[in-house]
Amino acid sequence: MITIKKPAELDAMRIVAKKTATILHKVASKVAPGVTTKELDDYAAELAQKAEGRCAFYGYHGFSGHICSSVNEEVVHGIPGRRVLNDGDIVSIDFGLVFGGFVGDTAITVAAGTIDPEWQLLLDKTQECLMAAIGQAVEGNRLSDISNAVQVVADAAGYGVVRDFVGHGIGRELHEDPQIPNYGPPGRGPVLKAGMTFAIEPMINLGVHKTETLSDGWTVVTKDRLPSAHFEHTIAVGKEKAEILTIPDVA
Repeated sequence: MITIKKPAELDAMRIVAKKTATILHKVASKVAPGVTTKELDDYAAELAQKAEGRCAFYGYHGFSGHICSSVNEEVVHGIPGRRVLNDGDIVSIDFGLVFGGFVGDTAITVAAGTIDPEWQLLLDKTQECLMAAIGQAVEGNRLSDISNAVQVVADAAGYGVVRDFVGHGIGRELHEDPQIPNYGPPGRGPVLKAGMTFAIEPMINLGVHKTETLSDGWTVVTKDRLPSAHFEHTIAVGKEKAEILTIPDVA
C-alpha cells in the first residue's frame, strides 16, 4: 500500500531530507584523486553524528558502510574500504539518514579529477533521466510514467537502464511501497496522489543494462564492466509539480 504523508509528516521528511542532502553534498566535495572510499565513509559518519541522525545504511541487512561508494563499473552497494580513487575515476555515493522518525535517501555520481568526456556525458544524461522522472511525479499521473521517463532519456542516448534495482517509496522506513523501476511503458500502475513520497533513482550504464553481484554479496557491477552512474532524490508528489526534498543547505 502506498502511503500519503500528512502535512506534519511531510514537514518531518523535509527536515531529514535536507540534512541527508547536505551531508551528501559535503562528502561529495571531498572526492579527489588519492582519497579512499573509507575516508569518505568516515566523514559521512562524522557528519551524521553532528546532525544528530543515524546513517540508514549502516548495519542494514549486515551492510558495513555508512555510505555506498561505487566506483566506475560498480553500479550500487559498493562497500567503502581501502580503495584509493584515481584521476579519471567516477564514484557514486549513496547516503541515507534517519532523523525524527523518518528517512532521507539521496545519491550522486561525481568525478575524481578529470574524466573522459564520454563518461561526463553519462553523468549528465543520468541526471537528465532523474529530472525527467521527477517531472512525472504529479497527481493524476500513473506510477509507470516516472519509470518511462527515465527509459526515454536513456534509450535516446544509447545507454543501458539497470533493471535489477529500482527506486522505492520512503518515509518512516527506508524502503516502502511501491517499487519504482526505471523502465517500462507509461500509463500503468497506481494513480499518483499529492503527499506520496518516493526515492527516485535511475542507474544508467554506458553499455548493456545487465549486472552481476560480486563475491562480497553486495557490490553490483555492470556485466560488460563499462561505467555506470547513479543519481537519486527523495521527492514528494505534488498537485502540479513534484517537490524535491533532498536539496542541500549550502548557505
